[in-house]
Formats: sequence, structure tokens, C-alpha cells
Amino acid sequence: MIEDKHKDLVNYLEQVIKIIEKMGIKIVDFRDRYTKLKLPKEPNINHFGTVYAGSLFSLADFSAGVLFFTSFDHKKYFPLLKESAIRYRRPATTDMIVEIELTPEQVENAQKAAEEKGKVDMVADLEIKDEHGEICCLVHLLWQIRKIDKK
Repeated sequence: MIEDKHKDLVNYLEQVIKIIEKMGIKIVDFRDRYTKLKLPKEPNINHFGTVYAGSLFSLADFSAGVLFFTSFDHKKYFPLLKESAIRYRRPATTDMIVEIELTPEQVENAQKAAEEKGKVDMVADLEIKDEHGEICCLVHLLWQIRKIDKK
């Protein structure tokens, strides 16, 4: 569910990266420190009828960026992907879902570290699931929150 107060931001996020918009990735839930995204099967089909691996990776990467906007002040910080690993466990043959969440303590600790050091690394381990709840991909992301230098 997306509250009215977040609809403009969600619309912006779904359109700001043009390839994400073309893939049809939608933010289906957006609240404090949590988001859920959906990647439709169409138009993300590969040459043998399953969801394209690059689209699955993009879903994971984008989810961390969206989570950033549910958790941090984008006027003070920005996110950056540093490293990733993806394990494709089974063919993705339906629309795909990913959920990602931070605790209040994780956000508080990250903000404190970013203020002190200018940046902080964050880890996210994700499960990309099909419509039946089956895990199709496991993704490990190392991303960073960086303080915006206002010099």
C-alpha cells in the first residue's frame, strides 16, 4: 500500500531511471524503512521465455535505492551500490516480487556513522520470489550511504 503522502515520490522513483520505467517495475508498498517492488514478466522475457537475468538484477538494485528513500533524508545523503552477487536458483516464469526492510536501529546507526565518517556501508540480502512465493534468486548487495558534501 502506498499512502497518499508518498504517491508523488513513488511516481518520481518509478520514472527517474528510464530503463526501470521500461521494465515496468512498480513499487507496490512504500512505508518507513520498508518497500516491496514488482517486476512484471512482460516485457522482461529472454530468448527462452523466462524473465531476463538482467531485469532480475535491476529489480534487486532498484529496491535498495527505493529503500533509501523510505529511510534516509535524500537532501542530506545519497545511495551508491558498491558490490553485488546474485544467485539464480530457478527459472523465473511469473511476475517477480522483492521486499526489503531496515530496522529503526539500522537507520539510526547508519545516519550516525555517515555524519561522523561521511559514508557508511550497508548490507542487504534479498530473496526475489515468484507469484507462488518460490525463491528464484538470492541477492547480496553492499551499498553505501554517503553524506552530501555541501561545500
